[in-house]
Amino acid sequence: MLEQPELTVIMPVYNMEKYLARALDHLADQTDPNFKLLIVNDGSKDKTREIAEGYRDKFKYFRIINKPNGGLSDARNVGMENVDTPYFTFHDGDDWVEPDYTAYFVRAFHEHPEAAMVCCGFYIDYEHGDKSIPAAKFKPAKMLTKVQTYREIVNFLGSMFFNHAFTSSVKGYTWNKGYKSTIVKKHGMEFVKKLAFMEDQIFNVKYIAISDGFYRDTQPLYHYWQRDDSMVHNFNLKMVPDNFKANWFVWKIIIKSLIAERRKEKSESKQIYSASEGSSNDRKG
Repeated sequence: MLEQPELTVIMPVYNMEKYLARALDHLADQTDPNFKLLIVNDGSKDKTREIAEGYRDKFKYFRIINKPNGGLSDARNVGMENVDTPYFTFHDGDDWVEPDYTAYFVRAFHEHPEAAMVCCGFYIDYEHGDKSIPAAKFKPAKMLTKVQTYREIVNFLGSMFFNHAFTSSVKGYTWNKGYKSTIVKKHGMEFVKKLAFMEDQIFNVKYIAISDGFYRDTQPLYHYWQRDDSMVHNFNLKMVPDNFKANWFVWKIIIKSLIAERRKEKSESKQIYSASEGSSNDRKG
């Protein structure tokens, strides 16, 4: 008898009939099949729903939520509302994963219970390429400070500029990160709607600001598919103001968070100093 799953994979999909089978084939071939797959069909107009239904018997825990089209952030929010496992992650419908993807998140949280977030590395795969390219050079797995995590997540040029000089294995994406459901539910966290992009980076920065403990492993377990027809590669005028707006959100959260951290450190230092002074006076008496 299987133990209750500890991980939910949330997969928001919209018109993914060309790519969904590849994503689901790889998820169905995990070394640890004891996870919940939650597909949020965001009003697809093609055969996405039918393809997804065809995989129902290949997963031990499988659910599809069909909803009117509301955008990626809305689909992610609906997914989070329906999570009933301790941990969850996200998966885009046009990407795919390595066999140890789901096992990694559960194992990382078990081995590092102090971590509020765990991250894995990822590959970049091009539509006209013939091999998977690791997004960053290998680095030893380690716990990161809050400041280090912000540095790994934030693209200082904004998401309008997908530059490979920014070689962090973390970045602001959601699909290479594991989250704790208790933190999200306690703080009522949601993805920002009505932004063309960077809503994932804003969500991650908010999550980091309200939590502690971040574990990073650079082993690539996720394949980020670079489609020619994806929104990131097709410029439109809405992206310009959204880029500035999103970066303003990000830096406002980070600055406020770092100020709070600094105050906390000063307060703890004063308490330690007061306690040591008290001990010295006691000895003198």
